[in-house]
Amino acid sequence: MLGKPRLLNQPENAFRAMPELLLELFSEEIPARMQRKAAEGLKKAVTDALVEQGLLYESAKAFVTPRRLALTVTGLPPRSPDTREEKKGPRVGSPQQAIDGFLKAAGLTSIAEATIEADPKKGEFYVAKIEKQGADAVELLSQILPRVIAGFEWPKSMQWGHGGLTWVRPLRAITATFGTENDDPVVIPFRSNTIDSGQTTFGHRFLAPAAIKVRRFDDYVQALEKAKVVLDIDRRKEIIRSDADHLAFAQGLSVIHDEGLLEEVAGLVEWPVVMMGTFDPRFLEVPEEAIIATIRANQKCFCLRDASGKLAPNFIIISNQVAADGGKAIVAGNERVIRARLSDARFFYTQDLATPLEHGLPKLEESIFHAKLGTQRQRVARLEALAAEIAPKVGADPEMAKRAAMLAKADLTTDMVGEFPELQGIMGRYYALAQGERPEVANAVADHYKPLGPTDLVPGEPVSIAVALADKLDVLTGFWAINEKPTGSRDPFALRRAALGVIRILTDNEISYHLAVEPDLLAFFHDRLKVSLRDAGARHDLVDAVITPESDDILEITRRVEALSALLGSEDGKNLLAGYRRAANILAAEEKKDGKAYAGDFAQSSLTGAEEGALGAAVSNVSAEVAAGVAANDYKGAIAALATLRAPVDAFFEAVLVNDPDPAIRANRLNLLAKLRDTMRLVADFSKVAG
Repeated sequence: MLGKPRLLNQPENAFRAMPELLLELFSEEIPARMQRKAAEGLKKAVTDALVEQGLLYESAKAFVTPRRLALTVTGLPPRSPDTREEKKGPRVGSPQQAIDGFLKAAGLTSIAEATIEADPKKGEFYVAKIEKQGADAVELLSQILPRVIAGFEWPKSMQWGHGGLTWVRPLRAITATFGTENDDPVVIPFRSNTIDSGQTTFGHRFLAPAAIKVRRFDDYVQALEKAKVVLDIDRRKEIIRSDADHLAFAQGLSVIHDEGLLEEVAGLVEWPVVMMGTFDPRFLEVPEEAIIATIRANQKCFCLRDASGKLAPNFIIISNQVAADGGKAIVAGNERVIRARLSDARFFYTQDLATPLEHGLPKLEESIFHAKLGTQRQRVARLEALAAEIAPKVGADPEMAKRAAMLAKADLTTDMVGEFPELQGIMGRYYALAQGERPEVANAVADHYKPLGPTDLVPGEPVSIAVALADKLDVLTGFWAINEKPTGSRDPFALRRAALGVIRILTDNEISYHLAVEPDLLAFFHDRLKVSLRDAGARHDLVDAVITPESDDILEITRRVEALSALLGSEDGKNLLAGYRRAANILAAEEKKDGKAYAGDFAQSSLTGAEEGALGAAVSNVSAEVAAGVAANDYKGAIAALATLRAPVDAFFEAVLVNDPDPAIRANRLNLLAKLRDTMRLVADFSKVAG
């Protein structure tokens, strides 16, 4: 009886030539990092409210520039539909309290307004039949839009004006129109803080600041374009990318693309203009990562490479101005700032080079890693011991691994990393090489943070592998020890990333390594591995089939999944699985009936039939081969051996009656099936395989 309201009076052409909504919130500059999420949030808030009021629409799209949030919603009806809803109430004769609650929920003033319906099992009960007239869309929108604006969430906001509105920056104008393409739209009337809605917006702050009267979305976009505003952030990004590439190509250079920076600069301009500047080539003695970080952080500019792939003494500027002098003053201003910042970077680099990395270790005593896990210096001591322990297992020299672990965090105390934390490890490698450390040690200093994400490369050199594993395992075991584990979506210490890092290092480098961790942490690794394998296309049931609570070798698990997938992808594998299931089902039924488990100790001499004798011999031989293959981590070989059982298993079930009247023969045949089951379980738990 309860359910969604039914819509009444909906003509077949209800969605033809319907009005569209145009909403623009014009403000002072919105921070670039907030823009895209704000546009998505506006779209969701408005469309959710429309649907809640029965105003179903065809499409909606949001836009954002530094000074405006805009939304267009097409295919809206001119009014919400009439609805009819039935609410089931209490039984006739119920206490007054129940009846009063029903009346309140249904919006009735008297029980006489309800009807009585009968149910053969439950008797008579009250029903409220509520018919609600639809409302004019403009009237509904005049209520919806100010609520959306007032309740809009920003990461940071400010209160301004006299109406108590909290917004990211002061609002200056609100455009809100509603109408079809054939009629003049109406302004949706409402007030937010001190701003009344209207149909006036403004162009580019400097290039075309005059007021613009808009009617609907199409002429709004065209008017903004004439007023030097590109409304779509993705189009601004494409303009910047294309113009920068063309400008660089004309100079024989190529842009170092940076998606994060591109998103940011597209959020800083409404009319992107691309220019190129230069800096003194002598600054190229500073590591290129430091130059790129300096220019990116201070001026939001892109760096370039020459034809040989080396960093060029040039940079790309994205301006919000069409300058009368062709941009000479803008370029010169950026060059001055970048020259000063690169001078600072060169000073940091020179100072850091003059101090041996290990001299920074005492300063790590002043840096707390975690209140319950000690200082960074204490952590380094743990890394030294753990890296030296791991080294022989991954083919690394223990002393080199220990040295690299000791220096791994030392660059955290340098001036350059203090200025640009994202360069930790990278600068350590430069300093280590310049100060005479072995390349393996220096590379480990840079690579021990890797992989930082799913697309990042993993360390490939043995010393780097040892230190990277030590770094991640120390984090995981440490936070597990103090019970700071990930919960739901919360993972403040990036422990999921650390576990996936361990998994990728071991699997990508094909390293067999036993994780000596507590069961709870091992289960966490299993969960991360399942995610990783499923993302790579592995069947979830095969992953479950090969993992046991004691599985502590990540590479072994992945190889088992690969081998099992190959087996079950073949006809022999599919038929063998069917035979296994038949054997397992017979065993389960007979073990339950007999009250005991069959251990698989069959007597070959008692298998008198040709088919059972052949299966017995095959199982005995294959069991030994599979056990040897598993011991040698040769899962392809073990699986290939299993596949040979397909024919004797098929023949056995075609010709042999397992439950022979002779108890001894029956028991021997059940033990043979138990041996088959146990042999297959050496590779995986086939009972968990679907299909």
